[in-house]
Amino acid sequence: MVMIEAEPREASDVFGNRIALARQFTQALGEHGEERGLIGPLEPPRIWSRHILNSAVAAPLFPAGGVVGDIGSGAGLPGLVLAISRPDVQWVLIEPMERRVAWLTEQVEALGLDNVEVVRGRGEEWKRGAVLDAVTARAVSALKTLIPLTAPLLRPGGELILLKGANAANEIDAAEKAIRKYKLTDVRVEVVGEGVIAEPTRVIRATRA
Repeated sequence: MVMIEAEPREASDVFGNRIALARQFTQALGEHGEERGLIGPLEPPRIWSRHILNSAVAAPLFPAGGVVGDIGSGAGLPGLVLAISRPDVQWVLIEPMERRVAWLTEQVEALGLDNVEVVRGRGEEWKRGAVLDAVTARAVSALKTLIPLTAPLLRPGGELILLKGANAANEIDAAEKAIRKYKLTDVRVEVVGEGVIAEPTRVIRATRA
């Protein structure tokens, strides 16, 4: 029997009237994530606080009516969580591994999400050009490695909104060359979820000139 973290009381505040879908997805990921190679064995007991809410508090940052790509969507963190939170945004979940694509596709259907497209592939294989309003990623790679995989998908004026850890500011310093090469401006760290969840989320934001 998999022990899944009890739902924190702040979850209903974060998800509002979408909380039922968030519960459904969290339960499915907690029960089946390890056996399907999506999360490690230590994650179900902290799944809400470490993964679901950590992703969801970034939801207000994304543009209403926009089309947003999630690079390396994996288990659906943050892409599926954000799609639950923001039904007014179209989400493109980009993931190269077949078994993860299968999981994402199953969950989109089970949750009845009509604002999600799942695309099998890597960020660098994207064929549609610089068309996205924003691109996100979580726990994929360091910023200097991530920029070449994400920035080319953005339209001019589009934004990177990347979920990061405590080392976010240092990642910006290390990515100086890539920031210049891909013409990113207003590069900064923002902290979201303060006063709402126990461990707020750090986000690197940058705009493509």
